[in-house]
Amino acid sequence: MPSAQPGRPRKFSAHTLLFWLLFNCGWMALTAGCGAPGLPAPPSPPVPEAVVDLSARQAGDSAVLTFTLPGKAIDGKRLMETPGFEIYRGLAKPDGTVDAASWRMVYAIPGALVKIYLADKHVEFPDPIAPEETRAHPGGKVAYAVRTRVSAKVTSANSNVVTLAMYPVAEKISGLDVRVTESAVELRWTAPARTAGGEPLGDFSYRVYRGQLADPVDQAALEAAAKDLLHGVKWKAKLTLLASPTETSYRDTDFEFGETYVYLVRTVVTAGGGAVESADSAPAMVTPKDIFPPTAPQGVAAAVLEENAATPVVDLSWSISPENDVAGYRVYRSEQDGARGELLQKELLPTPAVRDSSVQAGRRYWYTVTAVDRAGNESSGSTPAVAQISTQQNP
Repeated sequence: MPSAQPGRPRKFSAHTLLFWLLFNCGWMALTAGCGAPGLPAPPSPPVPEAVVDLSARQAGDSAVLTFTLPGKAIDGKRLMETPGFEIYRGLAKPDGTVDAASWRMVYAIPGALVKIYLADKHVEFPDPIAPEETRAHPGGKVAYAVRTRVSAKVTSANSNVVTLAMYPVAEKISGLDVRVTESAVELRWTAPARTAGGEPLGDFSYRVYRGQLADPVDQAALEAAAKDLLHGVKWKAKLTLLASPTETSYRDTDFEFGETYVYLVRTVVTAGGGAVESADSAPAMVTPKDIFPPTAPQGVAAAVLEENAATPVVDLSWSISPENDVAGYRVYRSEQDGARGELLQKELLPTPAVRDSSVQAGRRYWYTVTAVDRAGNESSGSTPAVAQISTQQNP
């Protein structure tokens, strides 16, 4: 039996080798997953556009930041939820540049709470600065920047950087008294004596602000709202500067009965070449009610017509009332001096004249006239006019 001999190696062409290489790779991909794609990656969270309109102003002992929240991501797509924001604060050097090492994130507001700080579609965020700090470094500058986010993983780029010089301000006015008269809403307050940091106060003046509420609220709720920059109330007309008095009182003559107004007073000092206002006084809310009657009609005259007729008539007339809210007049008739008597007519008389044909011959009548305004307030009675009816009658 012949011994086994190892076979001689076979030779393959280049085309054959390429075919077998491609075949084996494809087979491995089908059977062993060679070259198969992995699990789908989650989409990247949207990155909001950077805030570009950040500004800052001093209001009392706070730096109030104002900016517009972005509505789009950096890829141009609309953001599907309200972004939250982060406030960064740093210290500015005397030359205006910001010390990079001083930047700190001081507030992080989630998107669910942003509506608390919205005013006219802008964010208004107050950052209180300790009065002691401002007193120690009057005119010292702070720097601010803002970032926004809709994801915990990524924020927007930095906003524009703003710097603000902070100055000592007057302590806020603690009380504001309001009294309504027929012609004005009268305000009075006590002058402050010190700055918010406790130093003596120099020259100052005041600014009176007024807003108009759409719906009245109770005073306690208003004072609570004032702690949060009066957010939460519905304005018919927002707070605007009404006057800049130098005395501790002001008369607002441009008001309407039945409307609800909110008044604030701020003390103003001059610092850094400009006017710096104190924090808001406690707000005062008032809804003026017209409880003021018009003046009594004047010049009431009574003339007896056709004295000898079977049916005499008393012709009454008086001067028209000077108030522009008088709705009409009432005439009272009595047969006793000093008594007002009964109404001559139930309806208001629109004009200052009337005739009384219900008199009887041989009697004396006293007529008193009152004026009634649109709120239903009735004046005191006029000076009575007397009419004596003759006893003579035609046959």
